[in-house]
Amino acid sequence: MHTELCDRPATALRQEIQAGHLSARELMAAHIDRISHCNPQVNALVTLDLETALRNAAAADERQAHGDPLGLLHGLPVVHKDCFLTQGMRTTQGSPLYRDHIPALSSLLVQREQAAGAITMGKSNIPEFCAGSHTYNTLFGATRNPYDLSKSAGGSSGGAAAALACGMTALADGSDMGGSLRNPASFCNVVGLRPSPGRVPQWPSLNPSNALTVVGPMGRTVADVALMLAAMAGPDARDPLSIEQDPARFLGSLESSTAGLRVAFAPTWGGLPTDDAVLRVINAQAPVLQSMGVEVMEACPDFSLADEAFQTLRGVAFELAYGELEASQPEAFKAHIRWNIGVGRDASGRDVALAEKVRAALFQRMNVFMQSHDFLVGPVSQVAPFPVEWETVEAIGNTPMANYIDWMRSGYYLSLTGHPAISVPCGFTDDGLPVGLQIVGRYRQERALLEFAHAFEQAVPCGRRRPPLLRHI
Repeated sequence: MHTELCDRPATALRQEIQAGHLSARELMAAHIDRISHCNPQVNALVTLDLETALRNAAAADERQAHGDPLGLLHGLPVVHKDCFLTQGMRTTQGSPLYRDHIPALSSLLVQREQAAGAITMGKSNIPEFCAGSHTYNTLFGATRNPYDLSKSAGGSSGGAAAALACGMTALADGSDMGGSLRNPASFCNVVGLRPSPGRVPQWPSLNPSNALTVVGPMGRTVADVALMLAAMAGPDARDPLSIEQDPARFLGSLESSTAGLRVAFAPTWGGLPTDDAVLRVINAQAPVLQSMGVEVMEACPDFSLADEAFQTLRGVAFELAYGELEASQPEAFKAHIRWNIGVGRDASGRDVALAEKVRAALFQRMNVFMQSHDFLVGPVSQVAPFPVEWETVEAIGNTPMANYIDWMRSGYYLSLTGHPAISVPCGFTDDGLPVGLQIVGRYRQERALLEFAHAFEQAVPCGRRRPPLLRHI
């Protein structure tokens, strides 16, 4: 029974709880059992308070028995990315500098999940200060891929993705600057949504006008992600980018017709180096899309100068967030982060102005492109999950990578445009490693994106394939 419960979609668990067929305590006990079996192998969850989670589950059952209104996420176990503040629970940022940091308040994202009835179990592992798409740090070590324990789970929401794949949590949250919600979802055969900036408000924030970094939901199905988005989204006056729309728009059936939709197919995002193993899986999706009644055409927006713009804007964000701390304790930061901070510290006004000019041009090009295409699709990642011992990807085929995030261009190109993008499982390499399809929607049109992603998920149900390590549970 425990195995069956932990592998079911969050939407199905929610229905069972609300119908009175399943208690929050039963569900929490099942997840605690799954954590005891899986977490020692994958190292996805780094701070746990399961006794409090059990007490909160019992309190949730009592509220339901008394006839109290039930929240959208009532009784569902969740874990929070270790960069989000959790009142009374350790939040380390993946850094020894914050080894014993206990916040006095929770991030707005965490507050909203808990207010919707979700039950916090603990924190998911991240790379140091969320830098890079490989989840490892000197405090907790590396998170391993549930589909091959010798491989990376991606990042920076790698702990969240691995925990979902193993059934250690029903839902998880994440953040995304250059692919951190999408890459680990692709690596771990789950779903991750990068919403439009402001769709999920952020507070507290040192840089509330930063449209490059967003926060959003992760789940095992598109419907699970839509449910969690409905709990996370909605305006907040403390975030100047927050969108004034009712988040209930993401509830209800995602069933919709795909006949006649026009989809741009970009298997290499305009010529990026891409592993042959990934390309084989991605190219196999074109006939699937056609079988859905979709008109598929190979096309891609122009991403000229995106690399320079992203590096500058990322550097400025890192300097703002960590510059003073790094200046006083440089030995406490890994070299990659010191490089990012240095880029921001050394950027001139002209550099920043050019980056903003490029970002504006990318948005306009993408907006025009999407007027003649309903969706844009391509690989989430240019590579398949790589050895967990690697610090980063140094080359793709015969093409060397210039820095530790160069292999993530398939993610951060889309980040610069501000358009919503989702990673949905689409297949496996010959050696059994997951590959995700990245689907990009029109600006602020997350509902339509979720509907199309759901339709694709029904046509390619490989997200139901559970990791090998679950066979012995």
